[in-house]
Amino acid sequence: MCCSTKCWLIAGSVIGGLLAILGGILFPVGDIIINKEIDTEAVIEEGTIAYANWIETGSPVYRHFWIYHVTNPDEVLNGGRPALEQKGPYIYRVRFLPKENITQHQNYTVSYWQPNGAIFQREGSYGSEEDTYTVLNLAVAAAPAMFPNLQVILNSIIKSSNSSLFQVRSVKELLWGYKDPFLEKIPVASLDKTTGLFYPNNGTADGIFNVYNGKGGISKVAIIDRYKGESSLPYWNDTYCDMINGTDAASFPPSVEKDKKLYFFSSEICRSIYGVFEKEYMLKGIKLYRFVVPDDALASPTKNPDNHCYCKDFELFRNCTAAGVLDLSNCQGGKPIFLSLPHFLYASDYLLNSVSGLKPSKEEHETFVDVEPITGFTMHFAKRLQVNVMFKPTDKIDVMSKLQSEFVFPVAWLNETALIGDDSANMFKSSVTTPMKVLEVLRILFICLGSVTFLACSITLCVRGSKK
Repeated sequence: MCCSTKCWLIAGSVIGGLLAILGGILFPVGDIIINKEIDTEAVIEEGTIAYANWIETGSPVYRHFWIYHVTNPDEVLNGGRPALEQKGPYIYRVRFLPKENITQHQNYTVSYWQPNGAIFQREGSYGSEEDTYTVLNLAVAAAPAMFPNLQVILNSIIKSSNSSLFQVRSVKELLWGYKDPFLEKIPVASLDKTTGLFYPNNGTADGIFNVYNGKGGISKVAIIDRYKGESSLPYWNDTYCDMINGTDAASFPPSVEKDKKLYFFSSEICRSIYGVFEKEYMLKGIKLYRFVVPDDALASPTKNPDNHCYCKDFELFRNCTAAGVLDLSNCQGGKPIFLSLPHFLYASDYLLNSVSGLKPSKEEHETFVDVEPITGFTMHFAKRLQVNVMFKPTDKIDVMSKLQSEFVFPVAWLNETALIGDDSANMFKSSVTTPMKVLEVLRILFICLGSVTFLACSITLCVRGSKK
C-alpha cells in the first residue's frame, strides 16, 4: 500500500512537471503557429481571408456630405464676409463595386483598378439629393486661375451667360456634375462643359494600383508599389513629397505597433499621409488601435519642415507659414482646388476667420483608422475632407472686383466611413480571436495545474521521506 502511494505521488510529480513544461512550450510554439496562420491568411491571394475582404469590402462604405450654403451672397460680392451654414448629411454608398482587372505578377505584386460609384441613400439623409442651396459657382471661381491672361474675355462671358460668383444648385448637381452655362459659352472645343465637385464619378475607375501581395514577405503586404505605373508622384517636384508610402488604409501589414506611424496613400489628396497612435479600445469584442491624422501632417513648414514641398504659392501661404490646407492644383489640371480637414480643423486662424459659421471639432472632423493590431485589418475608419476653391479679387472681372480678400472658400465636406458588421466581427473572432484566447487559457491552465500538481506531490514525497 505504501509503495503504491509513493508510485502515485511520483507519477503525479512527473505528470505535473510535464504539464507545466507543456504550458511553457505553448508560449513560443503557439505564437509561431498562430503567426504562421495569420501570415497565410493575410496574403492577397484567392482563398485567403484577406483576399475575400480585399477584392470587395466586407462592410458597406458610405460617404456623408455636408454642403456649405451661402446665406449672404450679395454682401460677399460687395466686400462682405461670407456667412456659411452647413446642410446635411446627404449619404451615398460608395466602394460597393469589386476591384477589376486583378492580375498577379511574378514580383510578388498584384495590380487592379478600383471602380467608382455612388448610390444615394435617402434613409438617414437630411433631405433629397434634389435639395437646392446657394453655393459657390465652381466654374466662375476657378476660371481666373485657369485662364489668367484672359480675364477681360472671361468677364464678358460671365455677363453674357448671366452667371455670377454664386448660384443655386441641387446637391446632386454640385456633387456629381451639371452643364454650366458659363463654360458652354467658352469657345474651346476641348473644354468639358460639365463641372461638379466629384465629376466624373460613375463609370470611372481609380488606378492602376500595384500592391505587394505578401508572398515575398508578409511585412509588405498591401503596401503600394506603383500607382498608374509609377513608383512616385509627379505633382510636387520633390523626392520626399512625391513618395508613395503605405497602403490604401483598407488594411496594413500584420503586427501593427503603437510607436510607429501608420502610412497610407490617397489618390484624392494626391499624396501620402500618416496616422499616429491615439488609443486602444474594444469594438464588438475585438481589440483595436486608433491612429489619427495629426496636425503635424498638415502643419506649415515652419512647424514641420517635411512639409516644405507642399507650399507652392508663397504669397497665398503667407511665406509658407500657413497651415491646414493642401494646394491640389497641380494634380487637378490647374483647377484651384484646396483640400483641408472639415471646418478648417488645424488650419491657420486667417482661413477660419475669413468666413463665419465654421466650428472645428477634433471629435467630428479628424480623420482616423481603427486597426486590429495582430492582422493589420482595418475595422473602422473615418476619412474626413473639406473641398475648397481658391480665388482672388480682380478688377478685370466685375463679380470679383469688390471682394475683401483672397479666399480659400469652403464648398462641401465629406466623411467616408465604414464599420465592421456583426457577422464579419463574429467571423473574425471565431477564426482569429477565439483560437488565441483558447490557446492563452490552455497555456495558463497547463502551467498552473502542472505546477500545483508537481509541487503538491513533490512536497508530499519529501514529507513522507523525512518521517521515515
